[in-house]
Order: sequence, then structure tokens, then C-alpha cells
Amino acid sequence: MLQKRDSFIIKGGSVLMPDATFMETDLKISNGFIDTIGDLSASKLRNINASGLMVLPGAVDLHGDAFERQIMPRPGVSFPLDMALFETDRQLVSNGITTAFHGITYSWEPGLRGRDITIELIECLERLRSNFFCSTKFHLRFETYNLEAVEEIESWLDTKRIDFLAFNDHMPSILRKIKTGQSLARFVERTGLNEKQFIALTKKLKDRKCEVKPVIERLSRTALDSRVPLASHDDETSEQRQFFDKIGCKIAEFPETEEAINEAGRLQNNIVLGAPNIIRGGSHMGASGLSAADNIGQGLGNILCSDYYYPSLINAPAELVRKQIMDFPSAWNMISKNAASAANLFDRGEIVEGKRADLVLLDATVPRYSQLAATIVAGNLVYQSRYV
Repeated sequence: MLQKRDSFIIKGGSVLMPDATFMETDLKISNGFIDTIGDLSASKLRNINASGLMVLPGAVDLHGDAFERQIMPRPGVSFPLDMALFETDRQLVSNGITTAFHGITYSWEPGLRGRDITIELIECLERLRSNFFCSTKFHLRFETYNLEAVEEIESWLDTKRIDFLAFNDHMPSILRKIKTGQSLARFVERTGLNEKQFIALTKKLKDRKCEVKPVIERLSRTALDSRVPLASHDDETSEQRQFFDKIGCKIAEFPETEEAINEAGRLQNNIVLGAPNIIRGGSHMGASGLSAADNIGQGLGNILCSDYYYPSLINAPAELVRKQIMDFPSAWNMISKNAASAANLFDRGEIVEGKRADLVLLDATVPRYSQLAATIVAGNLVYQSRYV
């Protein structure tokens, strides 16, 4: 495997340039960065033959929680975190993801999304990060009724342990299910509680609603001071999005209604939508969920993430092209340049001299789905198929 200290040439690929055009050219990679773009036919350095392949910026995944399935593949059946995260790392780079924000939910619930697992995950990520192929970041999904955790999260922000902070509030949807008698199995099975205990816990917490907004404002101030990007998750109303925008939270993840997504567009916020929604032709929530493709076609959506399925991310741009919603360079920017910029990662996301050599080589001629030929992270060839 090529090591970061090595210099090499990516030869003869169709390179996506910053001006959203493709140019058949060569790239010289040195010390983990893009050194030179241009004709390097005279170079004696070792080559990666990219003839017939697109050379693209690596995918930056702002929100992915598919790693939870490596930890708990069946309800109540857990595996060691080290094993789960290393397996996740292999999945990421084999799907062209060069920077991944693991969406770790810290909730008021016990179990998979409770404090013990959250602490274990943070410590495991920090211990293993230098051994991962993918550049791996910590995206804390803070459940806003987790009121006892505020001081702890502030300390994590102050000490730069968090790379991305999102405000989640699943309490309203849970309370609606309780009121209407709908199944709570999806929530209960990951907590270790029985349904009666789970309902009692939610009813106890709902009475503290007046404390939630001040907590959000407090954590947003700390995050902004630490230059940590902020997102709100599942906005339902224009008022919610206005509130989050006002406190400096400029990223709207998965707005749930036309009202909320239109407001995010009016405010010129970054709008993150799910790549699985693009591939499947609609939301996994069925008719109640928004169509990502339809909203992107209306200019409401500039970033895609893997959400719960890693292979969807690098395949979604080609699907947007097939649906005649946008051209390929613009679509690819949604998983590279736009995502990197929203996360304040200005050293990646574009093929520019001096930026990190986070790259993918893609064969888009394969019917229906794009075939990944190679993934390069910080100048390391970390995945290679038979196509290279």
C-alpha cells in the first residue's frame, strides 16, 4: 500500500476541476497533499492508471449512523466497539467516503443511545482514530431533553472533542405515538427498558419542556466559541428554523415539512438531505416524508449524507443526473465541496493544489450504479478494486 510519505502520479484520469469542468490530466500527490495538476508524463514516479476513470474529491459524510448496526446488529445483541468501528472504517473507504462524521446520539434514553455507550464510543474513536483509513470525526447528536448532560457536553466542546453538534428532539414524535397508541418498539428495543418503563420516563421528562430552549441556546454559544458547526435535526416549522438560524445554527438536517425546508431555503441555510432518499426515490418514512430529489430540483438542498446506508452517498449524484435534476459536477459537490465547507473543513472537498489528497477514482460507465476503483485518503491508497 502506498504510504503518506510517498509521492506518486494519478495518470490520465478525467479530473473534476474547481470550476465544475472535467479535464483529462495528471495529479502528483506528495506528503498527503495534491502537489501538482498538469501533464506529468515525464515523471519517473510510480503511477496509478486512471485512464477511463473520473478523479473526484472524496466524499465528506456529515451524518452517518450505519455504524450502529455494527455495534448492535440485532436488538439487544452487541459486539465490541473496536471491532464494530474497524468494520465501519472498511465500509466507509470501500464506498468512497474519505471523511466521515459518526452521528453518535447522546439521549435521555438508556441503552444504545445512552451515556455509557456514548462515553465508550467517544473514547474508542479517540483511541483508534489514527488507525482508521477514513478521516473520522465525532458528530454529537444531542437529544434536547437530555438536560442532565449539558455541563458535560460543554466541557467536550471546550476541549475540542466534538467536531459537529446537532440538536435532535424526538420527544414530540414519541409522545404522538404514545397518544395514538402506535408501536414504540423501534424506540424501546434499543433501551433495555420495557414499554411501561419507557412511557413513564418520557412523561416525566416532558414536564421539563421549559428548560429545553435555554439549554439549546447555552450549548450553541459554547459551540460557536469553539468554531464547531451546528445543525438542527428534523425541523417541522418555520419558527423552529428561524430560532435555530438566529442562534447561529445554519445547517438544517432533514427538514420534515415543506414549511420548514422552504424557510431554510429563504434563510439561505445549508440543507442536508439523505442520499438513501435519492436512491430509493423517496423517504423511508413513506408518504409522510419529503422527497429529497424533488426538493433539490427546487433548489432546496445543497448537501447529501449517507444517513443510514453508506453505499448510497457516491451513487446519489449519478441518480440526480439520471433524473435530470442537475449536472454531475454540481451533484458531486453536494457530497464533497459543499459538505466540507459546511463543516469548516477548508483543506478538502476540491481538487486544488495544496489541499489534502482525499480522492476517489470512479468508473461511471458501469450500468445503473457507479463502480469505485480506488479511494485515497491523505495520500494513502486505502481501497483498490480490480479496475486499477
